[in-house]
Amino acid sequence: MDNNSLPPASHFRPLHLKFMMRSLKSAWSSGLLPPADLCPDRLRGIAEKETGLSIDTLDRDHLEAQLAVLLPALHEEARLTDFGRLVAHGSLLKVMKERMWFEQLLADHPEIDRIELAPPIFVVGSMRSGTTRMQRLLASDPSHMALRLFEAQCPVPGPRSMAVRGTRKPDPRNAQVGRMLKLITSINPAVTDIHPTGPMEFDEELGLLEQSLSSAMIEAQRRVPSFARHCEAVDQTPAYARMKQLLKLRCWFEGSDPSKPFVLKTPQHMQDIAALHTVFPDSKLVFLHRDPVQLVASGASLAWNQMIIQSDDVDARWVGQEWLHKTHHRLQVVRDVRTRIPQALQFDLDFDEVSADWRGCIKRTYAFLGTELQPQAVSAMAAYLDRARLEHGYSRHRYRLEQFGLTAGEVRERLADWCEDTRLEQETCAA
Repeated sequence: MDNNSLPPASHFRPLHLKFMMRSLKSAWSSGLLPPADLCPDRLRGIAEKETGLSIDTLDRDHLEAQLAVLLPALHEEARLTDFGRLVAHGSLLKVMKERMWFEQLLADHPEIDRIELAPPIFVVGSMRSGTTRMQRLLASDPSHMALRLFEAQCPVPGPRSMAVRGTRKPDPRNAQVGRMLKLITSINPAVTDIHPTGPMEFDEELGLLEQSLSSAMIEAQRRVPSFARHCEAVDQTPAYARMKQLLKLRCWFEGSDPSKPFVLKTPQHMQDIAALHTVFPDSKLVFLHRDPVQLVASGASLAWNQMIIQSDDVDARWVGQEWLHKTHHRLQVVRDVRTRIPQALQFDLDFDEVSADWRGCIKRTYAFLGTELQPQAVSAMAAYLDRARLEHGYSRHRYRLEQFGLTAGEVRERLADWCEDTRLEQETCAA
């Protein structure tokens, strides 16, 4: 192994995860527990039994098309460990149950779908381009809304959450996501160093897109290249239409004012920007830019850190090439589609510019949004940044391109157009 190579995935697993995996294998082989099933019909049967429901018609064709590609990829490409198989089973079962609860709620409460949402504000940028920081800055303003992590990860309130709706009792989803996050952190502490979060933190809406099995979270956690290419090629408008309905559900459940715009972000919006604009044609888009070399290195590190938990065979060089492709593809899609979106809906910021002068960037952003920046909003944003500096582990996240079989020269050659764009933007900001 050369000095730049990363050790095997098993090297990074704590003892309690290794023990858990051995226990799973023993329980499955002895018949004490049923194996984690990835058959869609059997998963649907389990979901129907556990919910007592069988309806599931909204964007059904889109879901079935996603499943038809995802399941073979999980079986043939992902090289899942027993733990990875258990996670995949749990994720698919959760989606099916939440879809059933959601459609029952829409049937029982047709007023949900009649809610008129203010056009959301979308922060759009590559993984590691500063979209989380910008979203949380804008979400700190009380005149905006954003999803907390527990709402983003569990977007449909099940029966236990519905039982506390309108009361002062805590939503059970908060504790559920807290337990999940604690388990993930115990298994792989680097994950929360890379993307600091908590159940009550503002976070991205990947869980809403996962309801249509369109979430980029799936391919960032597992080696499923055929599924990734499928998602890049297929129109994801049905997934964004369902996401819009889920935002309405959140307003209804919380009794929130739908005239306040949601502040939303996830790097997936880059490759799905056409679908996003179709479903949210009046939404304003704040684009974040960063040196593509940093984007590829950091994105590959994030994906690799997630994959090593669910697979015994994680090739760091493959991860590097995949995230070089992913970065190139998303940048190309955004460049092409932006020409078809009214310029008045678009605004650009540079990662380094926000780091150097966030207050100035926020003022310019609010001028673009056409809203007044109130002093209490600026104070809330400053408080968020102060807390983030104390609590978050960004500085502990260490990575090098060479660990993923790449060099800066190779990345700059593949992404030459965008490297030049970033240089010109930085020179313009400096002037």
